[in-house]
Amino acid sequence: MNDFNQPPATQQRFSNTRQAAPKISEDRLNEIKEAFDLFDTNKDGFIDYFELKVAMRALGFDQKKDELFRVLETYGTNDNSRISMEGFTRVMSEMISARDPVDEYKKAFKLIDEHNTGKITASHLRRIAKELGEDIKDDELQAMIDEFDVDNDGGINEEEFLRIMTSGN
Repeated sequence: MNDFNQPPATQQRFSNTRQAAPKISEDRLNEIKEAFDLFDTNKDGFIDYFELKVAMRALGFDQKKDELFRVLETYGTNDNSRISMEGFTRVMSEMISARDPVDEYKKAFKLIDEHNTGKITASHLRRIAKELGEDIKDDELQAMIDEFDVDNDGGINEEEFLRIMTSGN
């Protein structure tokens, strides 16, 4: 191939041979786009290594340096220095769809149970409601706990939480 037929440095590598990104929800796609747009500070349609690191962290993926370089090498521009919206969407879609939902639920449980008590109580729900700007009465919060508190210990343990989160699946 001569120099005139070389793809420009900004063209996505493997764009003609790569399979379509996994199907994820429209909400997730919007989150990916928002993260990309937020960190594409010069609005050129690409993010560099540092912007990629922060954008991925914003989406819940704290990648190590070598993993970020691998992403840029696989999905980035020919010079491995940047990634386009298309490449970023593809890699993030793959990473999001590969997540184990049970692991994600366990992480969520730990975030809610901020003092590592092993259970979620009405006071935890009150804090979250307040952070979200919701005004929910204490008796309503306690009713939520009581409904799913199988062992009647006054809180939702991790096993009960996982049962709640996976019951619709």
